[in-house]
Amino acid sequence: MRRLILLRHGKTEAMAASGDDFDRALLPRGQADAALMAKVLLEEGLKPDLALVSAAVRARQTWDVAKSVFGDVKTEIVPSLYLAPSERMRDLVDEWADRADTLIMVGHNPGIHELAVALLREGSASASQIAKLQQGFPTATAAVFEFDVAGRPSFDGLFTPKAYGGGAGGE
Repeated sequence: MRRLILLRHGKTEAMAASGDDFDRALLPRGQADAALMAKVLLEEGLKPDLALVSAAVRARQTWDVAKSVFGDVKTEIVPSLYLAPSERMRDLVDEWADRADTLIMVGHNPGIHELAVALLREGSASASQIAKLQQGFPTATAAVFEFDVAGRPSFDGLFTPKAYGGGAGGE
């Protein structure tokens, strides 16, 4: 793997009709932001060739929207990504790394946010980059990391819907 994209699911309903967190669906804003972020990533040349996606409804819906923008991308629904801690997410990245040039992981906070911060630290990012990312990881945000031949990450960008006219800035 040369590149990793961490994508948090889009904005969701507060509660699913079933009452189960797993079943929470995307709101129209979440759908729009997922499409926007996929478009932004694609325009930046950041098209994944493999997606690891949480089995939760909101993550699958986020990926369905994003994939419609990206086009053909091999997809694996990974039940253990649902509310996974950052350590489990990192294990999955390592497990799947040799199967993709650009891997995207669609998951949930706090794990996806914590993994992004951990990768910044591992890659010796500046204190200001770490501090900025520690401030939050809004819905439909994507953090991108490049990996060198030794597997060391370096930060390659943070993309938020609000920065491109979506999110709360688009309402």
